[in-house]
Amino acid sequence: NYNVMGVAKAALEACTRYIARDLGPQGIRVNAISAGPMRTLAMAGISGGRGMLSTGKSWSLLKEDTSMQGVAGSALWLLSDLGRSVAGEVVHVDAGFHAVGMPEEQA
Repeated sequence: NYNVMGVAKAALEACTRYIARDLGPQGIRVNAISAGPMRTLAMAGISGGRGMLSTGKSWSLLKEDTSMQGVAGSALWLLSDLGRSVAGEVVHVDAGFHAVGMPEEQA
């Protein structure tokens, strides 16, 4: 069941903000990327993971899958000078899936 992952992700997002606050005065930027449903080893271990993959594409605002290239590109942006003013953020790279969420029966 994916609900336990929600708790873990919320904790990671909170840690991102606290660590960013602690390290920001030293010029160190801390951010996180929240990727949408992707075909990964971790997803394979989640009951109903295959259904989440199809739901992610059909429910996302852009009607596309989350790609590893999209996630990597966002990471490069955050690490580059283009993202120099971004700190303490959780960047959603999920084709807009986070804005609508998952239907109850898939959660």
